[in-house]
Amino acid sequence: MQETNEPVEFVERVAAIDIGKSGLVVCIRVPSEDKPGRRRQEVREFTTLTASLLALADWLRCQSVSLVAMEATSDYWKPVYYLLEAEGFTCWLLNAKHVKNVPGRPKTDKLDAVWLAKVVERGMCRPSLVHPKPIRQLRDLTRYRRSLVRERTREKQRVEKLLEDAQIKLSSVISDVFGVSGREMLQALIDGQRDPKTLAQMARGPMRSKIPILQEALTGHFTDEHGFLCQMMTDRIDDLSARIEAVSRRIEDKIVPYAAAVDQLDEIIGVGAIAAQELIAEIGIDMSRFPTAGHLVSWAKFAPIDNNSAGKKKGGSTGKGNPWLAATLAEIVAVTSRSNTFLGERYRRLSRRRGRKRAIVALGNSVLTIVWHLLSDPDARYHDLGPDFYQSRLATRRRERDLIRQLERLTGKTVTLQPTA
Repeated sequence: MQETNEPVEFVERVAAIDIGKSGLVVCIRVPSEDKPGRRRQEVREFTTLTASLLALADWLRCQSVSLVAMEATSDYWKPVYYLLEAEGFTCWLLNAKHVKNVPGRPKTDKLDAVWLAKVVERGMCRPSLVHPKPIRQLRDLTRYRRSLVRERTREKQRVEKLLEDAQIKLSSVISDVFGVSGREMLQALIDGQRDPKTLAQMARGPMRSKIPILQEALTGHFTDEHGFLCQMMTDRIDDLSARIEAVSRRIEDKIVPYAAAVDQLDEIIGVGAIAAQELIAEIGIDMSRFPTAGHLVSWAKFAPIDNNSAGKKKGGSTGKGNPWLAATLAEIVAVTSRSNTFLGERYRRLSRRRGRKRAIVALGNSVLTIVWHLLSDPDARYHDLGPDFYQSRLATRRRERDLIRQLERLTGKTVTLQPTA
């Protein structure tokens, strides 16, 4: 028989909460006082208002509950979890897929709470990762900043569509319509200037060499209606930019306690200060939650799931993980893939053999592995192996194999290599 590392867990005094938007159903299971080996349970209902949640905390405290479990139902679990956590209870957040009731059974909020309590008291589930409060606050800020950046990008795309509608081909000539020259031209169009020659003369720097092409690109039918909409869109872009700057300043204040970790991650190719802030906000800095780098990669869903049945291996996808973390890793991969580094060469090798999508996941896997090692050891530093790492290693092995074959042909004997003393 094979020994397992899973401890036998039995929680004596447990509470399980079935969460809704406006109400809770709570089941408490404790040992029976009259019948040894038997359990007693009680189910009560509460509202999600603060006074009711405080009454729930008092009831749990009176029953000496040592563990409170709840499903991750939308965002409704957060007020309950945070309040009970602040009241000193050990709280578990559970994935609803992992504690699903047996099919074919009746389903009510009360039965769900009882089932959840039974699953938790027998140790048949694992809690999801919930970061401490400082990391949660940082995460809220970084996610909101990314949402603002996405909204600004959408607004810029609306401006480009508006220019296309007016036959203004500015984006076909200059790389950034919203640079200094591009914004000056847009503002002139909004103010009523329609002369292509006058507009093209607003080009600055190297763009002045494109003045003849700019005159053709700025020849269109830009109307006052286009100008009104363009003014609204550019004002919206400026407002979003100001908000992004304000949020970034707030993030800089919140990230001060983790400045050393940011500097460590900033050494990775493709990871800048913003990406490092987002990585810390999403995975935290306490890597003891992940026993190995593989656990972190698996939690982030950047490792394929093993799916075998009847001796046949079926395709296993990585699954759906944290979309905010995935977005950050995708940006890191996009930068790294164009670099002349070990990670860049790894991406190019994999994309040639397995395709671009698999290469992105594999490189994200590598980045997370590096991040885990750096955050696990404050003294660790990132060292790039160089773009010729694979080639030099393959060349050494190939040379070794050729020499062994030559020696075997010369001697007629089998050659076995032994490490030197």
